[in-house]
Amino acid sequence: MPSKSKVYEEVLKEIRRYIEFEGLSPGDKLPSERELAEQLNAGRSSVREALRAMELLGLIETRRGEGTFLSSYRPYHMVEILSAFILQESKTKENLKATKQIIEKEAAKIAMEQLEEKDFKELKKMIQFFEKGSETFHYEFFTVLFEAGENQLLQKIWRLMEEFSRTFHKPVYNIELYKSYIEALKEKNEQKIEKLSSQFYDEENVEIS
Repeated sequence: MPSKSKVYEEVLKEIRRYIEFEGLSPGDKLPSERELAEQLNAGRSSVREALRAMELLGLIETRRGEGTFLSSYRPYHMVEILSAFILQESKTKENLKATKQIIEKEAAKIAMEQLEEKDFKELKKMIQFFEKGSETFHYEFFTVLFEAGENQLLQKIWRLMEEFSRTFHKPVYNIELYKSYIEALKEKNEQKIEKLSSQFYDEENVEIS
């Protein structure tokens, strides 16, 4: 007999396949628990557990009297879960910062080949209107790069890390680094991007607010 956890995992996979096959989008309604159990040939208890896990992760939402619906991606919901249960150890927080740095660096390299003049104008406009103490500037700056690179999965992972890191680390980055970063992107200078990416996280270039 397969273990309970194995059955639960298989039901999650089957629900995912069902959503893809039916072409469901955020806002669309899922069949009832009973209907899913019948269609997937699974026990109702396993389907119930799978739906609870999906709701916890913010993938679906239950509306009383209406049913269960697919949700839009909500990074803040995942941040709450990670903050409460997973990422509290200091070592884990350091690892998170290092991982975020690596993702930003790679995203910049990908975007480097895709950035257009309008993107550079947007980045320079951000520099022009930069306000010291802003907690969202770094996020907005790199969002332009992620969108240019068109890797949505990488962007979602980074957004999750960025949102969570702001709950315990609120740096104000040196604006001169961003100016240099734009020039490195224009020059398509990977070596310079490598160096600047690490400098974002050097203490001497960061003011803790």
